[in-house]
Amino acid sequence: MNKRIKYDYRFRLQCVEAVVKNNIPAKVIAAEKGIADSNIRLWVGFYRLYGKEGLKDRKYQNYDAAYKLKVVQTIAKEFLSLKTACARFNIPSEGTILKWKKGYESEGAKGLNNKPKGRPPKMKPPIKPKAKKSSKPLTREDELLKELEYLRAENALLKKLQALVQADKKQKP
Repeated sequence: MNKRIKYDYRFRLQCVEAVVKNNIPAKVIAAEKGIADSNIRLWVGFYRLYGKEGLKDRKYQNYDAAYKLKVVQTIAKEFLSLKTACARFNIPSEGTILKWKKGYESEGAKGLNNKPKGRPPKMKPPIKPKAKKSSKPLTREDELLKELEYLRAENALLKKLQALVQADKKQKP
């Protein structure tokens, strides 16, 4: 896949004015400059619709789903080519419209919604439920179960500590 080459504003304007004002065919200018004639035809379309502003660099633009739907439906209704649609709706790339068309054909209007960019956030660790505190006092049985749970945890901790002490004694001799 070739890397996309960006041409500066003066170069584009020079090529377009040669085609529009001097009536030189786009193929001749393209061969002379060593670029694709499709680029020049696209630039000429932008120039005719928007003037010199149509040739200026554009920053990344985010389109809403309603606008995308309007563009896709207009293309289908009026049988517009991608180049014509780009020039008419001032969209810099045909690939953008192609992506919208594929999304619309596969998922309908939902396929035109903006999707989040980048990597999804990491999953949060599960939250352990806390013991519910009730306003009722604990029954004798609940108190005993709670104390038993505490003593078992304490006993397990002491066993681990004793195992660590014995392991240390075995390593030191």
